[in-house]
Amino acid sequence: MSGTVLVAFALAAVALILLAGLYTLVTGGEASRNLSNKLMRLRVLAQFIAVLIILAVMYFGAR
Repeated sequence: MSGTVLVAFALAAVALILLAGLYTLVTGGEASRNLSNKLMRLRVLAQFIAVLIILAVMYFGAR
């Protein structure tokens, strides 16, 4: 798989998780607050993985 495809997939995943978390936060209620909190934690993990993918693509692309 191409490096740019991996980066695009990782960024899209982060964006989708962010939008889902914001949507649940806006809807309100206790249940949505808990779900929004879990989604935002998942977003942080997805961002970390996306940064690792970007760094790996940059490192191996320069070789």
